[in-house]
Amino acid sequence: MSTEIDIKDAAQRLNISVQRVRTLCRQEDLIARKLSGSWLISDVSVEKYGLKTAHRVAEDHPAYFTSKKAQRKPVALSFFSGAMGLDLGVEKAGFEIRLACEIDKYCRQTIALNRPNTALLGDISVYSADDIRAAAQLTRSDEIDLVMGGPPCQAFSTAGKRKGFNDDRGNVFLKYIDLALELRPKYIVIENVRGLLSCPMEHRPHDQRGSEFPDLSTDELKGGALNFVIKRLEAAGYGFSFNLYNSANFGTPQIRERVIIVCSRDGKEPPYLTPTHSENGQLGLPGWRDLRSCIGNIETHHHLNFPEKRLRYYRMLKPGQNWRNLPADLQKEAMGKSYFSGGGKTGFLRRLAWNKPSPTLVTHPAMPATDLAHPVDNRPLSIEEYKRIQEFPDSWELAGPLIQQYKQVGNAVPASLGLATGRLIKGLLASDNFTNIFDFPYSRYKNTSHTQWMESFNKEVKSHHQEVKQIEFAFG
Repeated sequence: MSTEIDIKDAAQRLNISVQRVRTLCRQEDLIARKLSGSWLISDVSVEKYGLKTAHRVAEDHPAYFTSKKAQRKPVALSFFSGAMGLDLGVEKAGFEIRLACEIDKYCRQTIALNRPNTALLGDISVYSADDIRAAAQLTRSDEIDLVMGGPPCQAFSTAGKRKGFNDDRGNVFLKYIDLALELRPKYIVIENVRGLLSCPMEHRPHDQRGSEFPDLSTDELKGGALNFVIKRLEAAGYGFSFNLYNSANFGTPQIRERVIIVCSRDGKEPPYLTPTHSENGQLGLPGWRDLRSCIGNIETHHHLNFPEKRLRYYRMLKPGQNWRNLPADLQKEAMGKSYFSGGGKTGFLRRLAWNKPSPTLVTHPAMPATDLAHPVDNRPLSIEEYKRIQEFPDSWELAGPLIQQYKQVGNAVPASLGLATGRLIKGLLASDNFTNIFDFPYSRYKNTSHTQWMESFNKEVKSHHQEVKQIEFAFG
């Protein structure tokens, strides 16, 4: 039962003025009641408001237990938890998320708001396996069913400089692998962007390549980073499989592709995730969910705005259209210098279509090259629509200013992809039988399964070695 505090205590806890607290009470931003002319305020309300607005800091804390029923669920530990999109799906599959580890200030506030009993830790690089177990209220003899996480993807993104493990964010990727292997869970899940499939372990600048420089090592070849990771997993006795998965095939109303690596302590090769939807009715599955199915009935919206210069053109566009659908004499004017750049430029002045899944949500819906405009309203998608598309519950509270809320949801793993991952591992824990579907189009790209990738990478290594030998022979 919530206790009540007076207005001075509330002001001190939030580090704001007494007058501001009175205003929050009148606006019903705080749960409060008047008694003899003074405000009595729910301390839980003050705590939640402080977390949501970052007036209160989400401190590291251990797991707060919970019921015996929860303790009977398989245990999962989450790293790089973000706003907990992956966690929500895995939780829905029947796991108890015993611990979340996240360094971002606003994501930590969001975790504390929505899952106050889950252990919360910060920078993964400062914790040992014993620290993790203690925070999760686990002893060394307690089994951990699942360790999961999506290390920062910018170091591997095709949109970045592709520094791989030379980037500080790449280093925490290795820390995650080392920590997971020390914890020895039954299963490990690694989630990342498509760029991981082709990123080198070590990047050598192009002006340092050629006959006058040392030959590229295996770590410097495309895919060297992923090869390094799976070799380390294999050396620890873990079997693995991975694929590039389009979340639309698992019920998400969005085209969003992520690499999911599933690793098994028993050394066996896990099956692929089981799709629940398909684009064209493959396997007799229902079709992809469209945008209208998830955002068509939202009443309240909080959103950014487009500048008037862009709104002029949006008023001319219909659902599913973009700058190419403007009158020919206005296209160059609307695009400016970008008109002459390469690529399809389909993200410029883009209205989403009602009858298709959303394109991949980005961290800012109103950037010129990646606009995510509502199908008919003259505005970007709202944060409420972002949450629906990424499958967060409407009740899920996001901390921080609006731009930070977009960032949290835009970086998240869709809950349905998390659910598919959780269902697979829950089934493996129960020794259920799975049948791999090898000819299913899991993503828009080809040769992205672990067997295809390994065959391709080994060919590249062999070809490179042959090329080196030819050069050595030619030059004596």
